[in-house]
Amino acid sequence: MRFLNVTKTMAICLAAAATMFAACTNPNAKKLDTPTEGTIKISVDETYQPLMEAEIKVFQSLYPKAHIIAEYKPEAECFKDLLSDSARLVIVTRDFNQQEKDYFQQIKIKPRSMLLAWDALALIVNHSNPDSILTMDQVRKVMDGTDDERKWQLVFDNANSSTVRYIKDSINQGKALPANVMAAKTNPEVVDYVTKNKDAMGVIGVSWISDPNDSLSLAFRNDVTVCKLRADGYSEFVRPYQAFIGIGSYPLKRGFFYCLKEPYSGLGSGFATFLGSYEGQLVIKQFRLFPARLNVVFREANLK
Repeated sequence: MRFLNVTKTMAICLAAAATMFAACTNPNAKKLDTPTEGTIKISVDETYQPLMEAEIKVFQSLYPKAHIIAEYKPEAECFKDLLSDSARLVIVTRDFNQQEKDYFQQIKIKPRSMLLAWDALALIVNHSNPDSILTMDQVRKVMDGTDDERKWQLVFDNANSSTVRYIKDSINQGKALPANVMAAKTNPEVVDYVTKNKDAMGVIGVSWISDPNDSLSLAFRNDVTVCKLRADGYSEFVRPYQAFIGIGSYPLKRGFFYCLKEPYSGLGSGFATFLGSYEGQLVIKQFRLFPARLNVVFREANLK
């Protein structure tokens, strides 16, 4: 009996070993990615395409065995990808809402998210347009169509974009956009339309109009005029420079988040961690967003 038991035990062990060997030698066996190795697809709010392309380039140079395939699309589509398991990681302008949190709790999944930076929307106009200095009262009238002094041709990137959602929710307080709004489909098309139309006002993410080669983060692209805005309760009109985004004196401010649904510590976790690291935050700084994970100190200076 003892011999039979030993024989059965050995048979079980050999069977397990054979299964493991087959898995290791089978070229079709699925290999899990790691925080620094493998291939994954992520969905990114199209507002952040220039920034995210730079982040991926730096990350893959540090970890050559990692391959991040980013798809750029409207924010609503990014969350659809996350909920349908088409993407484990999304880069967006908001955290999970309560409905999404309730859904994950119901299916017993604990997603993760983090504020990576403070972003801003810029209002851009044609160089020949004299109206480039606006109070927030004026901005609100432009966005809800009640501005009687001038009828602007508003231009957004996409009808379902995070930019449109922000204006509807945070500026119009739920009210619809005016009838003369135009969706240009992409951010470069927003800029192109403004350069060709005197009465156009484009609403665009600040990273699309920044110059990442400017070490002082003071230069915008020169084919459009970036409007100066005065926030409620402030006295100065300012453009979306990083310092003004950070202290809140530039009013069109929003968050920049990663939202992650990964059941193990894989490449999604590794890339998300990188975005919050010192190196990842320096890339964010280059694209004029205000990094949320760096200890930034403001100092007054006189520019001559």
